[in-house]
Amino acid sequence: MDWRDYWNTDHPIYVNARHRLLHYEGLARDIAAWIPSPDAVVLDWGCGEAEAAGRVARGCGTLYLFDTAPNVRANVARRCAGAPNIHVLDEPALAALPDENLDMIVCVSVLQYLDAATLNDAMELWRDKLKPGGRLVVADVIPPDLGALADVRALLAFGAQGGFLIAAGLGLVRTFFSDYRKLRGRLGLTTHAEGDFLRLLAASGFRGERSERNFGHNQARMTFVATRL
Repeated sequence: MDWRDYWNTDHPIYVNARHRLLHYEGLARDIAAWIPSPDAVVLDWGCGEAEAAGRVARGCGTLYLFDTAPNVRANVARRCAGAPNIHVLDEPALAALPDENLDMIVCVSVLQYLDAATLNDAMELWRDKLKPGGRLVVADVIPPDLGALADVRALLAFGAQGGFLIAAGLGLVRTFFSDYRKLRGRLGLTTHAEGDFLRLLAASGFRGERSERNFGHNQARMTFVATRL
């Protein structure tokens, strides 16, 4: 099993329905805040279940959703079937999008599962598909000095704030015995220092900076906002 296989399964990463709801509602709010205009064409690359995609779609002209996991894409396609401006893409459909067509690309909590070659391929695709001056937002990037304990503290704080603290504690116990922990131990998570990632953006044809606030509940992680040159 690799990370793609894991996300293609019915995984226990969310401790209960309320955790899942608040997670996706928060991400949708954060994504919508960066949409450059009401008629913008937006791609969420690595969208996951995108359970609040409707909120994002109401803030833009067209919303494309892409995930590498086939089961995830199928779930999202069923959920968004009635939304005229939401389109779920597989790999061929993503590649077929016209170059310099997108106003914004967002990638949230994905980079930790990508090796260097895959990330470089993604950067090349993002640059090709964005319009000159288009916006790239890469969120929830893990810095090298951030350990698993910080994630635990952030989840418990989120649970206390969101009313699912007990479920968060029980969920951490389940995660300890889950495939996620085993995969994290075997494959690890990819981390990026702030300066290194800014240099990667520059080398890929973007002018970027770190945002003051990260997407989601874990403010120890980083969000970068970049412009396609």
